Amino acid sequence: MAELALDKPRAPRRPAARRSNFELYSWLFMRLSGMALVVLVLGHLFIMNILDGGVHRINWGFVAGRWASPFWQFWDLSMLWLAQLHGGNGLRTVIDDYARKDSTRFWLKMLLYVSMVLILALGTFVIFTFDPQMDMRD
Repeated sequence: MAELALDKPRAPRRPAARRSNFELYSWLFMRLSGMALVVLVLGHLFIMNILDGGVHRINWGFVAGRWASPFWQFWDLSMLWLAQLHGGNGLRTVIDDYARKDSTRFWLKMLLYVSMVLILALGTFVIFTFDPQMDMRD
């Protein structure tokens, strides 16, 4: 009886990478942050659009009153950070899947990371430095 031999795989050989659980943690983060975002975003939509008269009441005074509370600052900050990190992680995966050249992959990821840091920094800055007493006419 002849032995059955399998052809070697045709996939290109990659250099041995250091063993890391980053992708496992990334996958887990996507699931947990997705569940948290469902609660945060649906709560946000329900409060902002359905309770007490809908979107017609949303103005400077409404935001000032809302962000005067640390609870709502934390809610909005959590929503900002989780949405940015969740979306950035998903886009990082897309870049890894579709960018063919290492240099293209590197520069796309750098652009992604810089934009994420800028948006997180600006959003966090706005939430924590918002002054509800500011006069709109100045």
